[in-house]
Amino acid sequence: MTELASSLKVKNVTLRNRLVMPPMATNKATPEGEVTRDLIEHYAERAIYPGMLIVEHSYVDPGGKLSVRQLGIHKDENVPGLKELSETIYEKGCVPCIQITHAGGASDPEVIGRTPVSASSNWYGDKDVKSLTVQEMQGIKERFTDAARRAKDAGFLALEVHGAHGFLLNQFASPLTNRREDGYGGTRDHMLRFPLEVVRAVREVIGDMVLMYRMGAWDGSDDGFKPDDAMYFGKRLEGAGVDIIDISGGLLGSRPEKFLGEQGYYIPHAEEVKKAVNVPVIGVGGIVEPSYADALVREGRVDLVAVGRELLKDPNWGRDILGKKA
Repeated sequence: MTELASSLKVKNVTLRNRLVMPPMATNKATPEGEVTRDLIEHYAERAIYPGMLIVEHSYVDPGGKLSVRQLGIHKDENVPGLKELSETIYEKGCVPCIQITHAGGASDPEVIGRTPVSASSNWYGDKDVKSLTVQEMQGIKERFTDAARRAKDAGFLALEVHGAHGFLLNQFASPLTNRREDGYGGTRDHMLRFPLEVVRAVREVIGDMVLMYRMGAWDGSDDGFKPDDAMYFGKRLEGAGVDIIDISGGLLGSRPEKFLGEQGYYIPHAEEVKKAVNVPVIGVGGIVEPSYADALVREGRVDLVAVGRELLKDPNWGRDILGKKA
């Protein structure tokens, strides 16, 4: 029987179990985005039990930075530190993955020193946000592919493109934030065009590495990105070469206040996407109990379970179900 402790092979990579530590910002990098000893020790401690550990969102472009001490993957000088980080995770028997991102309109203008960019300018209330030109979009796509190459050079076995939590690719996918009237807006296919272009470009650069996409599967609004959009997008992502789809929230974020205290709040959305695709799907959402995570896999509701805050609090979370390590 498939259970949380079961291994899973994806392409040429084998995860020892179905537990995933999702990307969570630590703000332990330098102001230049470089890896620190504190960051390495943080992940070394938490790589003992999960089958995969996804290193926190790493910015591909200084113009898409969210916070001062956010981890960066925007320059070749980042690679040596990232390589030490990936090797540290791998030495624990855990598959090292890194998430790459551009915050778009969510970027802090005081941090980036310029006006944030997004799919459209008429968004974020009173916040001054600039609509990207098609030429600028192609430049950002190149930043994603450059970052993907660095991730491969740094020894990561998997790469996740961030398309959730109201960041740039999510901003293109959602009708609440994409009001464009060109070939990148107006219809569902047009709104998904840029995220899919980024995915295909990254796929080409990383070769046979495991490619993942974190999808913002629900905006929390009838006017926004909805479950049927998520199922459709999942099929398109699979067709574009994505090996694992990681389901989370869209514009309402990763931890909506109204759901705090409710276990598995994004699991229903992951189940819907799982019905539509043939690749593994990760479910997440305030999961606290190891027995609950195990049941999600045993019942076939999701293929992998991401547990974040509990692993931050207790790196040994799930030990009894996953088995003791030497």
